[in-house]
Amino acid sequence: MSISAARRCASLGALAALLTACAALHPPPRATATLADHAPVVMGDAPAGGAWPGSQWWLEYDDPVLTALITTAIGSGRDIAVADARLHQAQEEVRVAATALGVQIGASAGYSRQRLSDNGMFPPEFLGYHWYDQADLGVSLRYQFDWWGKQRGAIEAAIDRSHAVAAERQTATIALAAGVAATYFGWQGDSARIALQEQAIGLQESILQTVQRRVDAQLEPPDRVIEARLQLAAQRDQLEILNGSRRLRVVTLAALLGVDASMLPRLAARPLPRVAALLPDDVGTNLLARRPDIAASRWRVEAALRDTDVQRANFYPDVSINALAALSAIDLGRLLRADSATPRLGIAVDLPLFDAGLRRARHEAAQASLAVAVAAYNDAVINAAHEAGAAAASLQQAAAVRRQREQQLEAAVALVAAARARVAGQLTHRGPQLEAGLREISARDALLRVDFDALLADIQLKQALGGGPAVMETPK
Repeated sequence: MSISAARRCASLGALAALLTACAALHPPPRATATLADHAPVVMGDAPAGGAWPGSQWWLEYDDPVLTALITTAIGSGRDIAVADARLHQAQEEVRVAATALGVQIGASAGYSRQRLSDNGMFPPEFLGYHWYDQADLGVSLRYQFDWWGKQRGAIEAAIDRSHAVAAERQTATIALAAGVAATYFGWQGDSARIALQEQAIGLQESILQTVQRRVDAQLEPPDRVIEARLQLAAQRDQLEILNGSRRLRVVTLAALLGVDASMLPRLAARPLPRVAALLPDDVGTNLLARRPDIAASRWRVEAALRDTDVQRANFYPDVSINALAALSAIDLGRLLRADSATPRLGIAVDLPLFDAGLRRARHEAAQASLAVAVAAYNDAVINAAHEAGAAAASLQQAAAVRRQREQQLEAAVALVAAARARVAGQLTHRGPQLEAGLREISARDALLRVDFDALLADIQLKQALGGGPAVMETPK
């Protein structure tokens, strides 16, 4: 091949390389994300005007024991310990990402002694020696320019993920506090129902005695004794069920706090607090800013967006400066002399021209991860709306049922008073009065159960509303 032909081939090769490089410098457009901006909370007939829960919403129940339990759980709960470990890991990942942005300096030193082969390229008889030393000492410096935002994007993605983990920690805290409150009030409800059940057993024993006397006097058929004994057995069975439920609540509390049951504070029965069935104003809009799980999902979307920026930056060349201040000598005694210096300074440009579509595949994978994060965010919004609406509906239902059960209790109390008056007037025996007493206890138990249902719905509503202000603002 002639010199001119070789030059033309070289020119064509350079032109092809240039065109390929230009094609490589055309990255895909920047990714965007469309997110839900409103939570579709179905409020139904729930009245508005309620307050958003505070960061320590359990203080509203005015129960020092509950406050102590939740404080202990947040300080030593297993779920919180796991969340703290994940948060620490995320913060360290931010530090790892930050190390890529900056000057990297390294030092090296080496010494070796080697014998030349008699049959090598440079026979020892021409050099005058068989053995020689090699000593090297140097300091290297490298700095990579971040013109396309690759390192900056990686750092921002790591920071966004640490924000997401911090918000998830708050979600775990709220869930733990709600679990403790629900279990504690469950213990209180069981205790109140046990007291009622013990009264019911006392009345049923009196009914059995009354029926037995009337059967002995041949005023009642013998089957009435059997019926009374069956009812007494059923009452005692219900008492055992309630006692078992109360014991299980203690075990659950100990597990939530991460302590032995013997280390729990002394629990004393007290009336359940009453709650109001009110929703805050503008729930659908403000819910997005107050739910930590939604904030966490939002941060993960931001991190996924930054990841697509990082992969997009791979379509541009990496430019770096490399410098080396080194000394090299074959005689250790001459290593530190000025004429042993071997400094080097250079600039490097790295751009893969042919990668079989690797960069584009990585960018598309990052976009797929972004789509997953967006779907998770929108799903979190829908779940939040459902939880808030369901809790509000449960409160509304409990309030409506309570009004009916109050009327039932009033009727049962009136029935007891009427039966007592007939007994006092010697118009009947004590049986109807005792039976009316059982109905009154049953009505009080039903009212107690609906009060617990309302309290449980109130706890669920506070959790659904975010359980207090978020630990940080969501990204704009």
